[in-house]
Amino acid sequence: MTEGLLKIWSLRAEILNAFGSTILLTLIGGLCALAAGLLLALTAMSRRRAVQRAVTVYIDTMRCVPFLLFVYLLYFGLPTLGFRMSNWEAGALAILMYHSAYMAEVLRAAIRQLPRDILESATSFGYVGWPLARRIIIPPALLRSIPLVGNQFVQILKDTALLTVIAVTELTHALTGIQSTYFIPVAAYLTAVLLYWALCVTIELTASRLELLARKRRA
Repeated sequence: MTEGLLKIWSLRAEILNAFGSTILLTLIGGLCALAAGLLLALTAMSRRRAVQRAVTVYIDTMRCVPFLLFVYLLYFGLPTLGFRMSNWEAGALAILMYHSAYMAEVLRAAIRQLPRDILESATSFGYVGWPLARRIIIPPALLRSIPLVGNQFVQILKDTALLTVIAVTELTHALTGIQSTYFIPVAAYLTAVLLYWALCVTIELTASRLELLARKRRA
């Protein structure tokens, strides 16, 4: 065990590089998924039934397909259609598309909980379309959904580990490679667990802090 930990320490530069890649994937994929989810949630409120139906089909499809299978589909399927991406780009796109559906459901529920009198008052003052969404709907919906959005970021973080199947150089991929080379499973995977745990705690603390600020703003 001690020798394994010493080996992990000697390879800290490689591990930190993969750790940074995991953080980057989580942030880029998560923030883009949040933005796309917000757009989907607003589009789902369209009065055009065909648009509503299309958004619902997309959301339901993403929620019913296993993430790992979706990653395979993008990485191996898109090149056959002429779309070529690196493994990192395919992984980030998979996170964006897949988790945007979950973000959309979270935000759509938050939008539905907004008091009707606020929306009706805003409409009577001439707010319609994008101005209505930007100034009246989006801010309170985001504030209400902070805890669930935080939970979704945690799920995104955990899903980055599955990108090792397409050789994305993230934390799980790096430490699995180290374990395979030096045969130190306990030290390697314990390191991975601790680093993922630290990231999850950071996300949860950030979400809690943002929620506290949101409550003070509403007070």
